[in-house]
Amino acid sequence: MLAPVIKKNDKQANVLIGIFSVIVFVAVTFLSKFTLQVELTFDKHLFAFINSLLNTAVAIILVVALVAVKQKKYQFHKNLMITALILSLLFLVSYIAHHLLAGEARFGDANFDGIVSDEEKAAVGNLRSFYLLLLTTHIILAAVILPFILFTTYRALTGEFEAHKKIAKRTWPLWFYVAVTGPLVYFMIKPYYH
Repeated sequence: MLAPVIKKNDKQANVLIGIFSVIVFVAVTFLSKFTLQVELTFDKHLFAFINSLLNTAVAIILVVALVAVKQKKYQFHKNLMITALILSLLFLVSYIAHHLLAGEARFGDANFDGIVSDEEKAAVGNLRSFYLLLLTTHIILAAVILPFILFTTYRALTGEFEAHKKIAKRTWPLWFYVAVTGPLVYFMIKPYYH
């Protein structure tokens, strides 16, 4: 096993993780309600494409990190997980930038008027229901998973590997689901970007 990187202080960790998680949740929720009217020299949906690449990379890293820890390659596992955290932070910045610059797209809105008419709903059929289910589960789990990721990381950095392993068994599949469904949501909504 690896040596602890930080000193254990659960009270301080709980406060910091709680504050950070609430700030991120409020920022994403609040900022997604606004669209900045800015002329860009590039496609504003580039950020959505970057988001899908970052999510894909995180999903791959999570699988490789899982294999690494099962092979007892703890330093490699740690490096991979830190990389996944950094990429997730970059995703967050890119996600906020995309929503501020591009606003919301609606699945099935073929004429880009912001309203999905009955005709447009009929044109996409049951695919719209599947998309909305995928999007809803993705958003809910993305909102919920952050503090669990941070607590899992904290347990590893303090050298509490049994506690880390216990929480990671629940955190990993949820984080992986969010990372995998992100690109799926992107490719499904991409035709409705205007």
